[in-house]
Amino acid sequence: MQRDRFQDFHPGIQFLFFIAVIVFSMCFVHPAFVVCSVLFSACYLFLLRGNKAWQVIAMTAMLFLVVSLVNPLFNTNGEHVLFTWAGGRPYCLEPLCYGMALGGMTASVLLWFACYNTVMTSDKFLQLVGKRIPSLSLVLTMVMRLVPDYMRKTKQISGARSCIGKAGPGDLKTRLNDGGQILSSLTNWALEGGISRADSMKSRGFGTGRRSSFSMYRWSNTDKVLLAGLIAIIAAIILFAALGAASVTYIPQTVIAPLSSTKTAAAVIIYIICLSIPTVMNLVEIIIWHNLRSKI
Repeated sequence: MQRDRFQDFHPGIQFLFFIAVIVFSMCFVHPAFVVCSVLFSACYLFLLRGNKAWQVIAMTAMLFLVVSLVNPLFNTNGEHVLFTWAGGRPYCLEPLCYGMALGGMTASVLLWFACYNTVMTSDKFLQLVGKRIPSLSLVLTMVMRLVPDYMRKTKQISGARSCIGKAGPGDLKTRLNDGGQILSSLTNWALEGGISRADSMKSRGFGTGRRSSFSMYRWSNTDKVLLAGLIAIIAAIILFAALGAASVTYIPQTVIAPLSSTKTAAAVIIYIICLSIPTVMNLVEIIIWHNLRSKI
């Protein structure tokens, strides 16, 4: 697993990129756009997490199959009947295609969110909103810490109880009682931690004056160039979408904007450029690294 080159840029660029690709993935159900989004999100996630990415990819693949196959069971509007079931209820091709588009859209959004969670850490998010909405950014940062902190503390409490022989396999009543004890201990820990944190913030003067903030991220010339290019690409995609380059209708008749159309082909190419920005950066970094190693 290589170092992620895209994470070296300013968090504002990373946030803008993920917001753009996630929104586009939710809006475009054209087959070419859906396929591109799924492929590049899966590739980038694999570059970020290595073999661990296969778990997320397998889950989204199962979700894609479920959404694709289940949609025609409820939506029977279509011209081409593949077969009938449940007393003559039609299973049509058009709802199947629409289900595949929805499944691909959902899978791509989940994959991009998985990439977002890996790249956009809490300190980067705090960097973006800390100066503008400091109170909200503090609350959001604390909320995002709750789940991992609670999970880690739950494991610690469970392990401590196991060491003294108060946890282990048993009947349902025993397991419920053990879970209640763990929940009680976790609740007490959370309340005590909240009181201690509030006292600490008060003793440090929180809320008594204007807040200052520290930032380790600075806008470089490379960041500014990439930001300008990304904004131009996003604007071009929106323009082509407004011109109908990604228009598609699945039900009751499937009508898809053909790739032979100039505006559709241009929109797909620009969309690929947008989606491939972090992946291409990482691949270029890998190629340069291997070339340098080969010269040693």
